[in-house]
Amino acid sequence: MLKDFLEKKQCFKLVCGAGNEDAEEVEKLVTLYSKAGCMFFDLCAKPEIVDAAKRGLKKAGIKNDRYLCVSVGIDGDPHITKAVIDTSKCTKCGKCFQICPHEAVKLNNNEYKINKTRCLGCSQCEKSCPSKAINMIAQLQDYNEILPELIAKGIDCIEFHAISENENDVTEKWNQINENFDGLLCISIDRSELGDKKLIQRVKRLISNRKPYTTIIQADGIAMSGNTDEYGTTLQAVATAQLFQNAKLPVYIMMSGGTNTKSTELAKLCGVRPNCLAVGSYARKIVKEYLERDDFYTNKEIFEKAVKKAKSLIDTTLRYMND
Repeated sequence: MLKDFLEKKQCFKLVCGAGNEDAEEVEKLVTLYSKAGCMFFDLCAKPEIVDAAKRGLKKAGIKNDRYLCVSVGIDGDPHITKAVIDTSKCTKCGKCFQICPHEAVKLNNNEYKINKTRCLGCSQCEKSCPSKAINMIAQLQDYNEILPELIAKGIDCIEFHAISENENDVTEKWNQINENFDGLLCISIDRSELGDKKLIQRVKRLISNRKPYTTIIQADGIAMSGNTDEYGTTLQAVATAQLFQNAKLPVYIMMSGGTNTKSTELAKLCGVRPNCLAVGSYARKIVKEYLERDDFYTNKEIFEKAVKKAKSLIDTTLRYMND
């Protein structure tokens, strides 16, 4: 069971992207990383994406010990935003096209447009736009509407991105999740909106009516920032995990946000022992060249090279967790 991996600190989660609606890419990612030994997958909360992940597991020949989690967000959470270009302000400089790490910006009929299927909400395009023509718009969902269908498909965990200053909204959404699902829940939270004291208070309040160790705290560093394999990139994730570890709450701790091959090594040096490491941007980046190939599934040599690269990431991070 998933809890066994968490308790033994042998859990690696691949973050396919809370906003990643590209079913073909998700299927490839799950096929590849499950073959490499990844046991936990974080997915966009869309039925077709859960279906894609299940196809990936089937293609990899995986029948057991692989677990699917869907991520739901709240107004204010960057993970559920999509970029929108105001064409009346756009000067067609192309900076958004050049900087987007997900190839979500397309040039059609001499106009730059966002492919929402591929946009993950990283906001790099918004920050780079000199004419302020790009806005990040939240894609809100009705939990009571979407969760029953997703749960019926056989998911193992729901991750709640509670990155917001609005306590009433956080509480309302959290209660809706608990009313719909009695399994393992994950709270993804960072220090961008709240100070350390309020952060711990919020988590204590949210888990107060849950049984011990039925909740994962995803200690986020800086969301969607793991494009480089450096210690500085993962520093905030370690610091946030340390905060929750010191609070001694009856929860599992997972590090995310800027995570890479240095994450668990740095955590160990700081005396932080997470139960799980979640890697998104960096994990997707190192296999991108293989995912883009038309012969990804049919070229055995190429597929094995991709698996080897993914396995190296997983093995490296788990080694420091288990030492």
